[in-house]
Order: sequence, then C-alpha cells, then structure tokens
Amino acid sequence: MNNVSEIVVFIVYLAFMIGVGLYFFLRSKNAGEKEYFLGGRKMGPWVSALSAGASDMSAWVLMGLPTAIYALGLGQIWIPVGLAIGYALSWIFEAPRLRAFSIVADDAITIPQYLTRRFRSKSYALQLVCAIIFLVAYTVYAASSIKAAGTLFHTVIGLDETVAMYLAAAIIIAYTFLGGFSAVCWTDFFQGLLMLGALLVAPIFAASMITGDTSTIVAETPNFYQPLTSWQDIVSGLGWGLGYFGMPHIIIRFMSVESQKALKKSASIGITWTTLILIFAALVGVFGRELLGYDEEIYRNNLVFISMVRRIFPGVISGILLSAILAASMSTADSQLLAAASAFSSDVYKPIVRGNKATDREMLWTGRMVVLIVAVVALVIASNPKAGTIMSLVSNAWGVFGAAFGPVILLSIYWKRLNFHGTLAGIIAGAVVDIVWLAFLSSTKVYEIIPGFICGLVVAVMVSLATKKPDREVESLFDRAIAYRE
Repeated sequence: MNNVSEIVVFIVYLAFMIGVGLYFFLRSKNAGEKEYFLGGRKMGPWVSALSAGASDMSAWVLMGLPTAIYALGLGQIWIPVGLAIGYALSWIFEAPRLRAFSIVADDAITIPQYLTRRFRSKSYALQLVCAIIFLVAYTVYAASSIKAAGTLFHTVIGLDETVAMYLAAAIIIAYTFLGGFSAVCWTDFFQGLLMLGALLVAPIFAASMITGDTSTIVAETPNFYQPLTSWQDIVSGLGWGLGYFGMPHIIIRFMSVESQKALKKSASIGITWTTLILIFAALVGVFGRELLGYDEEIYRNNLVFISMVRRIFPGVISGILLSAILAASMSTADSQLLAAASAFSSDVYKPIVRGNKATDREMLWTGRMVVLIVAVVALVIASNPKAGTIMSLVSNAWGVFGAAFGPVILLSIYWKRLNFHGTLAGIIAGAVVDIVWLAFLSSTKVYEIIPGFICGLVVAVMVSLATKKPDREVESLFDRAIAYRE
C-alpha cells in the first residue's frame, strides 16, 4: 500500500512540473533568447533566491552528503560548513556587482558573453573555451542528478534503474525544452520549498525515535562524533565554498534579478534557505546512523534519507518527502541543461557559426536542441555502472567550474587592471590544474578545486600585469558598473 501511495504522489508531482513548463511555453511562444535564457531579468527576490539554492542543492544534499556523514561521521561536516560560508559570501560580495556589470556590459545574458563584453573584445576565443568547459562539466553534473532519480525510483517502486533514469531525463527535458529560464526558475522555486520541508521534517521525527545509546556507533566508528579528523578533511571541506564564485547556473540567477534592491532581499532569503538545508542534511546523516545503524547497502547506494523516511512515515507522507529527491535532482539538472544550451547557442552558434545572423526563433530551437543532446549524453554516463557515485560526479564538475570561473569572475568585478588575456589564461589554468590534480594527485586527499582556484587566480593576475592594460573604454565600463544603482 505504501508503494502505491508513493507512486501516486510521484505521478502528481511530475505532472505538475510538466504543467509549469507548458504554461511558460504557451505564455512566451514569441519570446526572444533573453526571455528564454534569462527570464527577461524579471525574477523577483523569492523566486530568484530559491531557484539559485535549488539549482545548487542537487540530489547529493539529500543522498550523497547525509550518507557520507552517516558512514564516516562528523569529519565530513566541513563540506556543509564550507558551502554555507561560500554561498553567503557569493550573495553578499559577488551578486550585486555581477548583476550591475552584466547590464553595463551590453546586457550580457551568459557568463562567457559577459566576460567577452566586459573587455570589449572581438575575439571569440574566450567564448569558445567557456562553451567547451560548460558542455563537458555540465554533462557530468547532469549525469549525477539523473543517476539519483534512477536510484530513487528503483529503491522505492522497484522500477529498473536504467528505465527510471530515462523517465527522469524525459521529464526534465520536457519542461526545460518548453519553458526555458522562467519555467526552470519557477519549478526550482516549488522544488526548493519541498526540499526544505522534507529536510526539516525527517530529522525532527527521527530524533524523537532515537534511544540515545551511541556505544555501538562509537565501537564501529571511533571518530564518528569527532569533527577534527585531519587537516585535509577540514581544508577540502571548506574549499567546497570556493565553487560558488564560479558556478554558472547559480550566478546566472544573480544576473536575472529585477533590481539591485530586490537582490538584497534575495540574498537574505537565499542564505537562510541554504544554511537550513545544509544543517538539516547533516542531521539526517547523524540521526540516520543512530536510528538505522550501519548498513553497507545504505552506504553503497546513498539510501540514508530514503530509508529514514520510509521507516518513519506512512505512504502518502513518505511519497511527498521522497519527492524532494526528485526535486533536488530536477532542479539542478534543468539549470545545468539550460546553462549549457545558452553557452553554446548564444556564445558559439550565433557569433561564430551564423555570424550574428541567427533569428530569435532559430536561437530558441538551437538552445532546445542542445538541451536534448546534453541530456542524452548525461543519460549515457549515468547509466554506466563505472561512472562513479552521485557525490563523486558532483565534486568533479563542481571543482572544474569553481577553479575555472571563480577567480576571473571575482577579479572582473573588483580589479580594474584585469584584461582579456589574463581572463582567458586564468580560466584555462584553473580548469587544467583542477583536472590534472584530480587525475594524478588525488592521493593527497586535498580537493582539487583548491589548487585549481589558486592557480587560476595567480595566472590571471600575472598575465594581466605582463600584458597591455585595458584601454580607456574598458576602464570606463568598470567605473560605470561600480556606480550602477538601478
């Protein structure tokens, strides 16, 4: 009976998501690329804040992170601590300036477009490099979300995991394909509320069922309640926060907010939401271990949240709470697909392939085709048993984005001397060092985003200083963006 109730809830939820996409498709059939990829810069503070948070908190926050804490203990707590700090700093110090700079830079609607226009460059090198990184990293990132949805359907209703992945991908493609940025943001808004509700309810009820005897846990994992494990755990965990400064599908939300005033309200809402999500995700891991005991299957398949909810609640309630995993998976995958599509269609297809002759309709359909292609490749990766865990897929993509784009985005809004050559070199250096560290130096147990971010920052500064300084027009753009108040 529980399974039937959960299935009914899932069907209703998925139908609602497709309905949102269809609504925005019918409402904006004649809209242009700015509407499709950035919502016309009309997002209010609540939608933009929860959309930014939901697009960030993929299924790893309900499956990967709690399970890591469930198995290894509080030594993993530094990941949510680093994320909370990084997210708050990005809203406070990056969001207001990035929105202003993107508007002053000829109303740029994508990150590669912004960086190119920021320096008044006619070269397509930066846009092409960015698009390549976007397509590769977002495909890996989207694969983690599709994999999580497959695990959920397989565990809850017994559906074949590969079939479940295809179903989840089809739903995500449908509303992203139809409604674009507005549909993605509004579905993310509802999904953000659902995720928060699920993470608030589950650990509170679990706590009431715990006996308080922790002797078995301490015997199995002596350092379970010890957060100060190793310097690598602490540094790597805090290093996750660096990712926020360069995560395109998150910082694009900063650019979409309707005004600088609304941005302040969005920051308050977004920081509060994310902090609560991270706190309660950690509690799910701790209480899950105390309630369920250690189970190798739970650890191997990232099932602590699912197992906890199904043990505590009846079918309808568990179905609603487990829909939060679908929400987390879809709210991230849709944003990644749209960001990859915008990077290719706006930054490669339109200026390089078509020479800026592409019509708005052509751009919309090009973006939709990219959404479809990236989703299919992500699906192939997710269905490969050797692709890695949900957490590892997320950490790999997160590291590349943070190392490649974080340093240059921050420098572009705070350092007047940064030039086009420094920006291009910084992006390449950050991405290459991140990937090389992951491939050859992962045994150091230091998260690759840290050396990648540092190298990207140093290279961007050194190359900028070694080459010609920005001309008067670029410096004037910097000054106008700093003074922007609308």
